[in-house]
Amino acid sequence: MVAFLLWCILFVVCWPVALLALIAYPFIWLLLLPFRLVGIAVRGVLELVWAIVMFPARLLSAPFRI
Repeated sequence: MVAFLLWCILFVVCWPVALLALIAYPFIWLLLLPFRLVGIAVRGVLELVWAIVMFPARLLSAPFRI
């Protein structure tokens, strides 16, 4: 909602820039999509490494718990 209100203010102040932003937004989103996918993959790998590192500590913290 805040983004829409900011766009409305931009439209009132400078409508060509607002229309350019409206048209350019999908292209910018498509350009940034690979970086988001890489970020998701890197986060998954780091969580896997963290789980592997912490696995012995989890086993030692409660050895009789199933």
